[in-house]
Amino acid sequence: MRKYPRPRKADASVAVIDIGSNSVRLVVYEALERSLVSIFNEKALCGLGREVQSTGLLAPDAVNKALMSLRRFHALCKVMKVGRVYAIATAACRDATNGADFIAQAERICRVPIDVLSGPREAHLAALGVVSSVHKPDGIVGDLGGGSLELTDVRGHRVHRGVTLPLGSLALQDASKTSLKRAERIVKDELSGAMPLKAGRGRTFYAVGGTWRALARIHIIQSGYPLRVMHGYSIPAADALDFVRRLRRLAASHTLADIEAVADARQPLLTYAALVLEYVIRIAKPKTVMFSTYGVREGLLYSMLPAAERSMDGLICAARMLNGLMSRSARHADELIEWTDRLVRNTKLQETEEDRRLRHAACLLSDIGWRIHPDYRGEQTLNLIMNGNFGDIDHQGRTFIALSVFYRYVGPNKVNAPSSVRQLVTPALDERARILGAAFRVAYLISAARPGVLSAMHFRNSGRKLKLVFEHRLVDLVADRVGGRFKQLARLVGRSGSIVLR
Repeated sequence: MRKYPRPRKADASVAVIDIGSNSVRLVVYEALERSLVSIFNEKALCGLGREVQSTGLLAPDAVNKALMSLRRFHALCKVMKVGRVYAIATAACRDATNGADFIAQAERICRVPIDVLSGPREAHLAALGVVSSVHKPDGIVGDLGGGSLELTDVRGHRVHRGVTLPLGSLALQDASKTSLKRAERIVKDELSGAMPLKAGRGRTFYAVGGTWRALARIHIIQSGYPLRVMHGYSIPAADALDFVRRLRRLAASHTLADIEAVADARQPLLTYAALVLEYVIRIAKPKTVMFSTYGVREGLLYSMLPAAERSMDGLICAARMLNGLMSRSARHADELIEWTDRLVRNTKLQETEEDRRLRHAACLLSDIGWRIHPDYRGEQTLNLIMNGNFGDIDHQGRTFIALSVFYRYVGPNKVNAPSSVRQLVTPALDERARILGAAFRVAYLISAARPGVLSAMHFRNSGRKLKLVFEHRLVDLVADRVGGRFKQLARLVGRSGSIVLR
């Protein structure tokens, strides 16, 4: 028997206060679970680490701003009745000679112990953040903060020991005294011997950190990419290299200030982030650069889960949660999974393991838009899934699921789908989405989203004919409209279709 989401306890929420070298952030999550859902997220760009390289100290004005932000974060946690609060601090606080004094003041405000992460532990947690949010990752995780860069080799759930380098954007700006030529020499010297990069050839480089995400945001806007979801945004490494070089030329001509997509306080750091990414690509020679919005905070919470829960598929967990919260019948989706399993077997559709998990996720999400006005269900559910806040899926997979549910509502004619969305999947994957959407149209018309119906219907092959067999107790559910939709589905899989009563 499947377990479905229970109502949340009042104290189930969990928060992470992240005291970084550039920003201080509070993120509150609905619960500590495999698929994290953030319910509040606020940051303050304090710049704690902007003078650590040159003076060895956290700047006084930055300390005051950070402590003021922490007072607000503590008050917010009380107002929101957060069940558990964890606090961490990174490079600036561990490197500054007055870091311990600042942490003592911060602990009195937050009223929780603050874990000042060592470099290797920060690298490990950043890598776990990627492990928790990317399906079977294989590559090098690079977490660029204000004070440091962490590099870690990740293969599936195996996380190798990482390294920490003083190449954070603020640290690099400080150490170079704002000279880009001096900064370039520092980057080359530090990265040339970085062991994880030597294992990066032909793999993926996972870029973590706010300033690298700002670079991705600029690239999305300039390239006219139709999806603004940052997590899972991937570009070929050669394109990324061209982009960061172009961005550096813009900096030299003083036109970066015209970029409105990035916060003013982060704009001066873009050049240093671009410089580090350029040399990472040149040295590691990855095939792809993927940007991740999951990092140290999510890695910290993922590390607290039982081993059995960590091994669960994050996408399926997220889809199951949404199914339980938003669908008419959560159990119907599981019957739909089994029903489409039988359809795939009987029609001998070729399906990889990844195809199968995406199909199962689509089944779980296939009825989450039922409360929307009928005229807009296709469009609105497409947008809901395309822009959904969940991980463990790339943009192509996200688009496949969204199109499958879209075709359920508007019909499987490919001209119905927005071309800007269809361009994110291959023609073969779009065709598979049309087939699954057509299957949903049959299943929901017959079952009205109620459990106990699909399990009483079976598929039978007879030459090039696909038959849908109804048990006798369901005979009154048969209608011309059902037959028409099933014939449409059969045509999409290269068969003729008919209804059979048993």
